[in-house]
Amino acid sequence: MHIEPGQRRDALPDPEAAGDDEELAERIREEIRSSGPITFARFMDRALYEPGHGYYRRPDPGPGRGGDFLTAPEAHPIFGAVLGRLLEQAWEALARPEPFTITEPGAGTGALAAGLLGGLRDIGSPLVAALRYRPVEVEPARVEGLRDRLAALRLDRALIVDAPSGGETGAVIANEVLDALPVHRVIGRPSLPGGIAELLVGLEGDAFVAVEAPPSTAGLAARLAGEGVVLADGQVTEVCLELAPWVARATRHLARGVVVFVDYADEPAALHDAVRRPTGTLRGFAAHAVGADPFRHVGRQDLTATVDLAAVRAAAAHAGLEAVGETTQAELVAALGTGDLTQAYLRRDGAGLQEAFELRSALARLLDPRGMGGYRVLAFGRGLPRETRLAGLERLVPGGG
Repeated sequence: MHIEPGQRRDALPDPEAAGDDEELAERIREEIRSSGPITFARFMDRALYEPGHGYYRRPDPGPGRGGDFLTAPEAHPIFGAVLGRLLEQAWEALARPEPFTITEPGAGTGALAAGLLGGLRDIGSPLVAALRYRPVEVEPARVEGLRDRLAALRLDRALIVDAPSGGETGAVIANEVLDALPVHRVIGRPSLPGGIAELLVGLEGDAFVAVEAPPSTAGLAARLAGEGVVLADGQVTEVCLELAPWVARATRHLARGVVVFVDYADEPAALHDAVRRPTGTLRGFAAHAVGADPFRHVGRQDLTATVDLAAVRAAAAHAGLEAVGETTQAELVAALGTGDLTQAYLRRDGAGLQEAFELRSALARLLDPRGMGGYRVLAFGRGLPRETRLAGLERLVPGGG
């Protein structure tokens, strides 16, 4: 749960007030009654992305202080500015091409775009003149609100572009997107072939329940075996098979540039550790409260699972991307966000003590390795000059994170 400084717990929204999208829940029940138990990946996909009803298809986005959870861009614009500085380094490595188009899947409220563009403007970056921005949203209605938010920066409204033409030069940046890709749930059963069963979603009356069944695809056991993971009897974990096709789709238009993923993630051995995570990492977020029951608040709570770092690297390689570097969110912010960016932010018109306090509080959260600061940052490239190194990805603490 994210609680802002000075905010009383009894002042927080009540997660029980979220309720359920009853029409969506009934649609899913009808599918199960008609065809039998479904994979959790299918349930999660419908709960999050069903047109008109899924959590990410609502007109009001989930991130934000008044929503269900707080992401780094929503915490403060300095985080978007930090990512802008990282992309500026990639632009310099490419010899300052024009245009340089940033594509942002899961653009949401536009908080990251506003922070990124505003930060580059504040420091007088020449990249601003070359920038084009492409927000990608599963709910098209949100894009217009994002346009208005960027227009308030007094930048050229025409900087927003629509469908990619292919062969572009630029960047793809996805902040807390991979964790919301649908996952399968599996349970360790050493006596069975492959050592696992799958936890499908069935019904008891009208209630959604987990049902053990043979794996729906051999890819589940293959993923775990390929990562050297052996589940203990009764241990539950998640496997995301959507990573590779998603990364391929999200980056196929990019001929030259950089791809940046930021998310809470872990290596397979820790992700599937039977002692630390016997029931997996799946969780739901509603009204800034975290819950372990994915079958509550259908369509009204976010569903998310910690990202498999090895699977991301494999997906990037499969898409023809080359590794550029990895770091943590804390180290990225420390490297790029505690110097001229902070000074430029505090020199904005109207900035005073309150803005300084908010910036200091945000940096404390972003630099905390036990929280947001521990999120992982992975950068990949396509068509970059040989031996490209981005200074923002250099680790300040060797072996840290």
